[in-house]
Amino acid sequence: MRKNAKNKMLKELISIFGEEMSGLEDKTLEKIALEEYSLILVDGKPLLFEIEEHLFPTVRGALEMELQKRVVTVDKGAIRFVSNGADIMAPGIVAADPEIKEGDLVIIVEETHRKPLAIGKALMVGPEMVEATSGKAIKSITHVGDKLWNMEL
Repeated sequence: MRKNAKNKMLKELISIFGEEMSGLEDKTLEKIALEEYSLILVDGKPLLFEIEEHLFPTVRGALEMELQKRVVTVDKGAIRFVSNGADIMAPGIVAADPEIKEGDLVIIVEETHRKPLAIGKALMVGPEMVEATSGKAIKSITHVGDKLWNMEL
């Protein structure tokens, strides 16, 4: 990947997640175009992807980088549904980054160990996700165990 493309990408990630993303500067990034998105390999691992012109960590990337922003926490009852690719319903959400806006990509984690389960697109703002008693809060994009998670390169 060209240096200027890599720098633009890093700038976008740092603006979302903060300085913990600056560690990617020393890594080798490769871009692979797939059908529904582009995959970004970080030192050969599928840790980032580009979807709808936005760059975001994959579930594996969120797990490895231990990110703290754009995170939505679900209760134990939601884990098996989220892990199977279901959209996230508001009643299963116990916490959400208050800075999340509708349309943002988010990391869905489980409440006990805070391990990432899925990446999705917010259908409501962070505070509303926690307060709502019904409705879909997040559209699931990729989850643990799907083809992106299982990708071997």
